[in-house]
Amino acid sequence: MKRLRLKDKVFLGAIAVLIVLGFLRDPLSPAMFIPVIVVGVVFLLYKFPPTRFGAKKHPKVKPSKRTAAKMAAKSSKARKSSNPSPKRKHYPFQVIDGQKGKNDPPDDLPKYH
Repeated sequence: MKRLRLKDKVFLGAIAVLIVLGFLRDPLSPAMFIPVIVVGVVFLLYKFPPTRFGAKKHPKVKPSKRTAAKMAAKSSKARKSSNPSPKRKHYPFQVIDGQKGKNDPPDDLPKYH
């Protein structure tokens, strides 16, 4: 389980102090039981999550020797290639420079057309 940060500890401590003060003020108030029950249920669900739709956790499956060999070959092949990308495919297209972003319009074109 993760450790709480100082910010979280301060927040939880402040909540605990407010709960204690609420109980000291009026311990048998019915309005106090609802938040306590809700917080308790949320805590229990967080600590012991229910299984989804009655399904149990899947057992860990050990890969076969054949699958392990394929995975090892794939990872070693990736490490061997020093060039991360294959050669680029040549496309028969050209890039045409556009007029967008240029400050000076050519003199032979009118300003508005």
